[in-house]
Formats: sequence, C-alpha cells, structure tokens
Amino acid sequence: MNGVPTAVLDLPETAGKLTAQAPLAPLVWFKTGGAAQWLFEPKDVGDLAGFLRELDPAVPVMALGLGSNLIVRDGGVPGVVVRLGKAFAGVAVLDATTLRCGGGASGILVSSTARDAGIAGLEFLRSIPGTVGGFVRMNGGAYGREVKDILIDCEVVLRSGEMVTLPAAELGYTYRHSELPAGAIVVAARFRGHLGEPAAIQAEMDRISASREASQPLRSKTGGSTFKNPPGEKAWELVDRAGCRGLSLGGAQVSEKHTNFLINTGSATSTEIEAVGEEVRRRVKDNSGVELEWEIQRVGVK
Repeated sequence: MNGVPTAVLDLPETAGKLTAQAPLAPLVWFKTGGAAQWLFEPKDVGDLAGFLRELDPAVPVMALGLGSNLIVRDGGVPGVVVRLGKAFAGVAVLDATTLRCGGGASGILVSSTARDAGIAGLEFLRSIPGTVGGFVRMNGGAYGREVKDILIDCEVVLRSGEMVTLPAAELGYTYRHSELPAGAIVVAARFRGHLGEPAAIQAEMDRISASREASQPLRSKTGGSTFKNPPGEKAWELVDRAGCRGLSLGGAQVSEKHTNFLINTGSATSTEIEAVGEEVRRRVKDNSGVELEWEIQRVGVK
C-alpha cells in the first residue's frame, strides 16, 4: 500500500496488540477498503496514553469504532489505527440521571443501560450504529436529539499522550461536527438524561427501532447516512429529485429504500462507493444548486 513502509516505523512497547498490515474491510460496515499500516488495540487507557506519548509525532493516528460511518479507501490507511476493545466498552450508572460510558461502548449498550436505570433522554442513541468515541466526535444524532444535548464532558487521550477532560462547551459542537483536537481519542464520556420510567423508555426505543427498520437498508452493507442535511433541506429528497435512486457503479449503489444511503451490493470497492457518492453530489448540484457535504468519513489512500 502507499504511505510509510511498515519497517520504517519504530513503534513503542505496548501491553496491547499491534498488527501490521491489518485488513480493515472486515471491521467496517461497507466491508471494503485496504489495510491499516498498523492496527493498535490498547490494553487500557494507560497503555494507550503511553503508546501515543512515545510514538513519533509525525506518525498519523486514527481511531476506529464500529466502522459504521466510514469509507476506508482501497489503498489503506498509513500510520496507526487505534481500535478500542472491551476494556473501553463499559457503561456505569453514576447517579439517578448520569452515566459514564467507555469510548468503545455502543449506542445500544448506552441506551439500554439508561433504560434499566430509569434514565430517559438517551433513547436516540439506540439508533446510532457506532461507539461513544465516534458519536462524541461527530455530534451524532437522530430523531430530534444530538450528543450535544446530553454530553457533560469527555475524557480524551491527545495525540501527545496527554490525558485531558473536555467539557461539552469546549467542543465547538455544530451539526455533525466538533472541534475535538485532531488525533485525540475519546476514551470515556459522561451523559446526563432525566428521570423516566423504564417501560416508557423501552417503548420509545421500540418506536425508533421500528422506524429505522421500515425506512433504512439495515440488512445491507452500508455506511449509514451518506450526506449531511443542508439547512432547511433533507439530503434524501435532494438525491431523489436529482434522479439518483438506484444509481450504481460496479457493486456500489444508491439505496432504493433510502436515497441517503449507499450500499455495497456484494462486490463493490471503496473507490466505486466514493465515486457513486461524488456523482450524486454532482447531480444534486446540477439539479438544485445545493452542494451536499459528506457525512460519512473517508480515510486513507486512494
């Protein structure tokens, strides 16, 4: 793959797991893309901080969660990809309305733990197919709620290896965007909801699940919402009006079920998926004058 040859990197000692030229396609929802030059699975927060502190500052670092909102390009990802495992996936109830969640915890686990504790307001996390680290960085949201509505603060390991706690007010949250420092990895976050009845919370989670099942291609190899909703518009409507429903290239296709989803029908490459997305953007711009902005992150070497 392109980028720094594996042998050039002088990697620090670690108690975790380091894998050279690790295939990333099995770890992302699209099931496409190249390898990570190095995949690092730290043993714990101290291991992660120490590794980053000793790692050459010139080496790029990227965090990988569940791989749901991501295109890994076919040339792979130079540097170190960090994947947080079970040590980072816990969720603890701090008080009647507050949870502390590991950066590797899923939205499903967070919302279920909140339900069991009678904490309402976090139901929407059930519909975000990612980890705490990912949706804190991206201000993930759905069904009228966003992470900025519930986040108290997050604990991060900076690229320098320094561990800091950042209040939500310092993250510069806007729609699907934060100003979390580049290379920073979210290792935990505190969320606050409000008192609720577990049965009512479960009913809301069921409603959200049914809505997603009815409207989104959840059984397909996809990446979630492809484009951000422009102000006052819905991305899927713009894509539909531009005649892109079902548009395909090779094994990549605009979903027939929900036009803001791209899918891998079985044999797509990341190049094809990204090319379909760019063609959609071109057609929408020609049709409506609106320039769609990618919501899916695209990383690595083409």
